Amino acid sequence: MGITDWSHNSWYHRLLLAQVPDGAQRVLDVGCGAGTLARKLAATVPQVDAFDRSPVMVEEARRSAPPHLDVRVADALTVDLPPGSYDAVLSSAVLHHLPLAEALPRMAGWLRPGGVLAAVALPRPDLPRELPVDAAAAAAHHALGLAFAAARPVTGAELHRHEDAHDAMPVQDGELTTRQVRAEAGAVLPGVRVRRLLFFRYLLVWQKPH
Repeated sequence: MGITDWSHNSWYHRLLLAQVPDGAQRVLDVGCGAGTLARKLAATVPQVDAFDRSPVMVEEARRSAPPHLDVRVADALTVDLPPGSYDAVLSSAVLHHLPLAEALPRMAGWLRPGGVLAAVALPRPDLPRELPVDAAAAAAHHALGLAFAAARPVTGAELHRHEDAHDAMPVQDGELTTRQVRAEAGAVLPGVRVRRLLFFRYLLVWQKPH
């Protein structure tokens, strides 16, 4: 990794956290990786459950998990979870690994009425339509990377540094453009909102009807 590399996933954690309903008591992190997002959730939510299909990632996530953060090995397409159990279901950099038509209804089914499904994932570039956005993202990525690299020794803050287990995480490019994600998601979750984000990600949000 170069000096300007930094974590886009970490950058969008705050956006995901903002989707959690006020007063949420139980939240699920799907594909938790090394557990960074799950630990942030656990700072404000009384019970956080998380799973990942990689035993290596689950072991890493468990290292610094508080008592009310439960992490286990499971696959989003086969895990057996009680329906209607969660106030929010979140995922970061996971949906582009899964077939949306199968994964989204499962994730929606774990929500209580009024609960929120929120995910940030990688789209396939939609060129030439999104060329200006991708060009701006590349320039901003390197500028922020330089700023973060300069500030870390001074502040002692992580500033979106990649996790130690980053190289062990499974990597896959997005196969669907944001427009295609919007169409496929809308077919199984009426009312879903999908929008392109600057740093090579999209945000999907859906609230389960009361």
